[in-house]
Amino acid sequence: MELRFLGACSEVGRSAVAVRTGDACVLMDYGVLLDDEIGFPAHMPAREVDAILITHAHLDHSGLVPLFYLRDGIPVHAVEPTFKFSDLLIRDFIHLSGYYLPYEYVDLRSMMDHAMGHRYSEPFEINGARIELLNAGHIPGSCQALIEADGKRLLYTGDFNTAPSRLLNGADQGQRDLDAIIIESTYANEDHPDRAVLEREFVSRCREVVERDGTVLIPAFGVGRSQEVLSILEAHNFEYPVYVDGMALDAIKLLSEHPESLRDFELFDRAVKNARWINDWRDRRIAVKTPSVIVSPAGMLKGGAALFYMESISQDERNAIYLVSFQIPGTPGRTLLEKRKFVIKGKERKVPAEVDKFVFSSHCGRSQLEEVLSKLDGGTKVFVVHGADGNCERLAGWASERLGLEAHAPRPGDVYELR
Repeated sequence: MELRFLGACSEVGRSAVAVRTGDACVLMDYGVLLDDEIGFPAHMPAREVDAILITHAHLDHSGLVPLFYLRDGIPVHAVEPTFKFSDLLIRDFIHLSGYYLPYEYVDLRSMMDHAMGHRYSEPFEINGARIELLNAGHIPGSCQALIEADGKRLLYTGDFNTAPSRLLNGADQGQRDLDAIIIESTYANEDHPDRAVLEREFVSRCREVVERDGTVLIPAFGVGRSQEVLSILEAHNFEYPVYVDGMALDAIKLLSEHPESLRDFELFDRAVKNARWINDWRDRRIAVKTPSVIVSPAGMLKGGAALFYMESISQDERNAIYLVSFQIPGTPGRTLLEKRKFVIKGKERKVPAEVDKFVFSSHCGRSQLEEVLSKLDGGTKVFVVHGADGNCERLAGWASERLGLEAHAPRPGDVYELR
C-alpha cells in the first residue's frame, strides 16, 4: 500500500491523499486552500484514479473534485448529506470564483452523476480494496475512511471530533490493528474549553449585549457551525430575536431532509423554527437595527452576508462580533481577532465593537488527538496533516517522543510505502 500526500501538509487546506493498492488507486479528498488566492493540491492525473472518496463537504476537502469530471467518469463515494452539501458549496464557489477555477457547473453536474452514497459502517469494495466509512463527528455526513488492502489497514480521519456536540454524536473510535493512521492536527496546540461551561458563557454574553441594546454578529460556516450555534441558543432558551442568513438557510433545508444525520433532530427543528429567516435586503436592514443575534456566513469573514453586517455592527461599541469558526492565518477573521481591525469599503478601520472567540470546534483538541494516538498499537505508522502554525510537526513529534511511534509530518509530494 502506497500513500502519496498531495495537500494539507503543514497547513489547513487543500486536503488530498492518494492511496494505491495492488489493483486500486483511491483519492481521498481533493480540496482547495482558501487564502488571498485559491490554492490547489499537487496534480493527480485522472487516468490513474479508480475512485474518489470525499470525507465531508467543506471546500478544503471537496472543492477541486469536479476537476476529475472534465472528461472522465470516476465513481465518487461519500455519506449523505455530503453530496448535497458539496453541490451547494461548490456551486457557490463557482459563482464567486469561477474565473479562477479549472472547471465549470457542467463538471460539477457530471461529478454528481457519478455519486455513490453509503451508510456508516457498511463496507464496500473498490477493485479489491475493502472500505468502511465511519462517523467523524465533524459536520453532518462527515466520515473517516478505513481502507483494507494488500494485508494492510489504514485509517484516514479526515476532520474529526470525538466529543459530542449539540448537532452530532462524537466520532467512532477504537479502531485496532492499524498499520497506519493519517490524522488531522488543526488544534494540536490547544485544548478546547469545557463545552457546558463554554455554552453557558456564550449565551450569557449574548444576553448581555442584547440587553444593552446591542446586536451580536456571529460569523459562522454555513454548513455545520451555523446550525450548531442555533441549537446552542435554543437549548439554553435564549429569549431574544435570533436571525439566520445566507447559505446557512440552504443548509438548514438540506438537513431537514436528513434527520438521521443529527444527534437531536427535535432540538434542531425547534431552533430553526424559532429563528427569523433573512429573505432579502429589507430583512437585513431591519436585523442590524434590532437588538438581537445574527448568525451568518462566512465563518472567516471572507465573504457572504456577514460582510454587510460588519459595516455597521463593527462600528458601534454596544455591539459584539463573536467568532465561532476556525480562523486560518491571513483571513479577515484572524486579522479581526488579533488586531481588532477590519477592511470596510476598501479602508482598514479599527473595530470599536466587542470582539471575542468561542471555540465551538468540530475538531478534536490536543488532548483528544493525543488520546487517539495513545490507543494505537506500537507498530502503527502515524502521518499528521491538516495543521497550521507548526501543528503537524508538533503532533508528530509528540507521537514519536512520548509514544515511540514512527510519526511523520509529510510535505507535498511525499510518498510512503506500507510494507
